[in-house]
Amino acid sequence: MSTTQARGLVPSRMRTAILLPVGDEGRVEQVEQRLIQAVTGGVLRPGERLPSESELARVLRVSPVTVREALGLLRDRGLITTKRGRSGGSFLTEAADPILFARERLRRLTRLALRDLSAHYAAIGSTCAALAARRARPAEVDAIRRRLAAAAADHDQEWSGHLDEAVLELTSLGQSARLTREQMRLQAEYSPLLALIGDDRRKPREKAFRKVLTAVERGEVRAAGERFAIMTELDLASLIEIQQDLSQD
Repeated sequence: MSTTQARGLVPSRMRTAILLPVGDEGRVEQVEQRLIQAVTGGVLRPGERLPSESELARVLRVSPVTVREALGLLRDRGLITTKRGRSGGSFLTEAADPILFARERLRRLTRLALRDLSAHYAAIGSTCAALAARRARPAEVDAIRRRLAAAAADHDQEWSGHLDEAVLELTSLGQSARLTREQMRLQAEYSPLLALIGDDRRKPREKAFRKVLTAVERGEVRAAGERFAIMTELDLASLIEIQQDLSQD
């Protein structure tokens, strides 16, 4: 399977996570932050055209006016530019670097807030992994393993994106719509930070995730949850180290 095929963990669950409805939180700032997450998560890339205002309003379940105001804030930040005419629309500027955004966000996060986010991620992810151990078929787990292996040639942020997709696909094997939606929401928030973890920490991350897959494949419910929590702890330790380095810049 090619790397291009590996990207097709169909559908792109990270893109779906970013575009989950905002619902009652339909304030301009919430929509603005959701779109920024799309940039930092690499779901939307520099130069890419954003969905139309009406489409964003539909999928986020907010008013077009709210979307328009949020896009105005992004325009003021220099993140998007708007072109008129038949081929017009809102486009991400070349300055919309997801890594720079993620570094700045990590720099601003307090240690307590970072640990709290990680704990929430671990709690939901561990429960999903345990459910997957009860409900998933071995062939489904093996498919995730093979797709991730097909992305072995990728580096840094791109490989981290494949791991994110693999985690979300594993989550879906638990067959809980509520937990899957919550994991997707958390993933959209947490993944941009995880993308900062470089190739030097890649082997421990991959090894930890493969242990989760093995436990799920064997139907080891308790071990699956515990190993997901261990994987999250390793990621948190890496992020704390990166945060310390950023604070010294």
